[in-house]
Amino acid sequence: MSNILKQDSLLKGKNGNPLQIAGPCSAETKEQVLETARRLKATGKVDILRAGIWKPRTMPGSFEGIGAKGLLWMQEAREETGLPVTVEVAKASHVDLCLEFGIDVLWVGARTTVSPFAMEELANALKGVDIPVMVKNPINPDLKLWIGGIERLRNAGISQIAAIHRGFSYLGEKYYRNRPQWQIPIALKQEMPDVPLICDPSHICGRRDILEAVSQKAYDLDFDGLMIESHITPDEAWTDASQQITPEVYAELIDNLVRRNVGTGPLPTELEVLRSQITNIDDDILNLLSNRMEVARKIGEFKKANNISIYQKVRWAEIMEKGKKFAEKHDLSEDFVAKHFKGIHDESINQQEQVMKK
Repeated sequence: MSNILKQDSLLKGKNGNPLQIAGPCSAETKEQVLETARRLKATGKVDILRAGIWKPRTMPGSFEGIGAKGLLWMQEAREETGLPVTVEVAKASHVDLCLEFGIDVLWVGARTTVSPFAMEELANALKGVDIPVMVKNPINPDLKLWIGGIERLRNAGISQIAAIHRGFSYLGEKYYRNRPQWQIPIALKQEMPDVPLICDPSHICGRRDILEAVSQKAYDLDFDGLMIESHITPDEAWTDASQQITPEVYAELIDNLVRRNVGTGPLPTELEVLRSQITNIDDDILNLLSNRMEVARKIGEFKKANNISIYQKVRWAEIMEKGKKFAEKHDLSEDFVAKHFKGIHDESINQQEQVMKK
């Protein structure tokens, strides 16, 4: 185990400031890891260097990480820069190798947190070794699953645990890569106030242009730190190129953030949490409306190609009847649902008329 810093300080920022974790999404080459580490160290804005060594990917054949040799590169980066290092682990053999190479901090990814079996395997591998561990939220918005993963590690004797909020998968999402759903990490903080809460804007955003806004939101909600992906040549990155930034841009982003609460602000009230839920639902509605209009335009193209009139009386009557039954079943006024469908229908007609005029 590295003794760069006392373990009890690794999950805390310096001088009361938020913890700052940065580094490439994936370790690709020795030169890339070392140069990224040097440039991040030069910014003076980083507490821990991160890099993915093993990459759980959706599709086979994708780059799934450089493997164990990347741990040697992380070792060298730590020795040269003095920065503690952290990598993701997904199974017991990963833990064993990280302990062998003296990795300072481990993190558990969203695709692992979602599986109680995987979390139990990691917990068993960590019994008797009190290394700091950070746990990302599961890919689905399940607070109990997140808490359960943390509890499994605690039961194994891990005393130094942080939670990482990286957003949640949502099929209809268009703005974020992973919807933040801020009320869930807020609820985690209320349930487990002793667990540091770190935001991962890179995976929430999926793109560079909104990284700063999401990072500031995390600061405004009194998060305890940030984990941001940084690469020396982001556009050439082997994974997640669009969400990574150079070390110099990273430093500018951190400088632009304003820390208002400085760890003393109150947790959001129940009303604020409920309002956050309303905001998410409103986002869902708008995204679904956008999706519906995309389909309406395709229908318009079909009607144009086949010389079919835009307004279909029978179809409209079916929609209204369905809306009436829904209103009765779900305690909504029939008038409200009718106005809702009429507005959507009118916009669909407008969209199809524009297609017809082209």
